[in-house]
Amino acid sequence: MSDVDIILYEQVEDGQREALEALYDKYHKLIFSFAYRMVKNKELAEEIVQEVFIKIWTKKGLYQAEKGKFSSWLLTITRNLSIDLIRKQKEVPYELQEEREKVPDGQPLPEDLTIWKEKRAEINQALAELKENQQQIIQLFYFQSCTQVQIATKLDIPLGTVKGRLRLALKHLKDIMVERRKYDE
Repeated sequence: MSDVDIILYEQVEDGQREALEALYDKYHKLIFSFAYRMVKNKELAEEIVQEVFIKIWTKKGLYQAEKGKFSSWLLTITRNLSIDLIRKQKEVPYELQEEREKVPDGQPLPEDLTIWKEKRAEINQALAELKENQQQIIQLFYFQSCTQVQIATKLDIPLGTVKGRLRLALKHLKDIMVERRKYDE
């Protein structure tokens, strides 16, 4: 959550309408897009957007920064409200997962872009803290789609060494990310 979002959320909890308006201006398009893809109805999607911001305004202390990003939390609320609304109507217009996978022109959903962007930045920062040989293995395996055999050949090292470095790099990457999350709390 950005510093601006933290300040705005705290102000909303203190009853400042201007802060709620600022959060609305920043996030209403993202929330509407996500809700619309789930309910396939403009009026229902608008109702869900309204419900999300009513919930933020009336229920204090729902968001906890240590559990994730503010935008991800908003999308979770949106998803839950959308599912509740679909259930209340007693008819599911489509399979939710199948519809999420249908993206026009092969473009990712706006909410996915937001989440991916945050995750990519977090992973890149953690990758930078790994030893050079571990960074190299991660780059080749995950970002260049090389097999472990191809990596062994390319780096002229035994296959067992590739497997060991990859396993160790992933462990260190996980440890770094867990530590960063604790620090961000």
